[in-house]
Amino acid sequence: MAASDFLFYDGQLRRNGQIAIDPDNRSFRYGDGCFETMRVIDDRLVLRDYHFERLLQSIERLRFEPPAFFNSHWLEEQVLKLVRTNGHQRMARVRLMVFRGPGGVYDPQNHYPHHLIESWELNPATQQWNENGLVMDVFRDARKVCDQYSMLKSNNYLPYLMAALWAKENKLNDAILLNPYDRLADCTIANLFLVKDGMILTPSLEEGPVNGVMRRHLLQSFRKAGIPVTETQIPADNLLEASEIFITNAIHGIRWVKQVGGTNYTGELAADFYRNFVQSL
Repeated sequence: MAASDFLFYDGQLRRNGQIAIDPDNRSFRYGDGCFETMRVIDDRLVLRDYHFERLLQSIERLRFEPPAFFNSHWLEEQVLKLVRTNGHQRMARVRLMVFRGPGGVYDPQNHYPHHLIESWELNPATQQWNENGLVMDVFRDARKVCDQYSMLKSNNYLPYLMAALWAKENKLNDAILLNPYDRLADCTIANLFLVKDGMILTPSLEEGPVNGVMRRHLLQSFRKAGIPVTETQIPADNLLEASEIFITNAIHGIRWVKQVGGTNYTGELAADFYRNFVQSL
């Protein structure tokens, strides 16, 4: 992906490389903050309302104190201004990070939502159906906790980072993370869905997954279309019993999984879901 020539940092367009991190920055020290990863197609933010609703709810839950102007309309203007400045408006990946400024654990300087927006040009191949399927396995060295913060896209990303390193070392496309109860949570950069006995299953938010925007879009689409789906507890053993597995995120939409460990899957339903609910977004 082509990198940003410009960034948007705390209300100003800045050239890449001109921003320095304060060593007392609480996000740098503690992962104190959250982020959104969004897709722009033809100068339009895909699933815009879902992204900003989640971001603003996360800011509230993390006890930031945003000024009045810091709302979805203002943020959308800044995102689109940045992608146009970088020449990425045709197809882009955008990362919007919010973080607290300097301070120790008990004495933050203030609760202003400092923010950084970056954009990268997307390869059109990321929007195509993955014909070959993904190869994955379960990462057991870290667990996703199940609490009021586990559903957020937090800047504290360590379990996912370790799982991603492990996946790369083992020549896998992604890794599945479990919660403390040996049940499925999500993947390093995606939510997880299984098809079992004709029912679509996905871990409920109480099980520790991130509250994914594409996950939310698909759940609503399935229910509207009368497709049986449930958010529930899913023991890891269910990976052996599923007929299909697919993963979802805001950038790729849906990708089907060909193999987890020694178990193989088809991708017929997932391909239909991609065509019916994702391709035209």
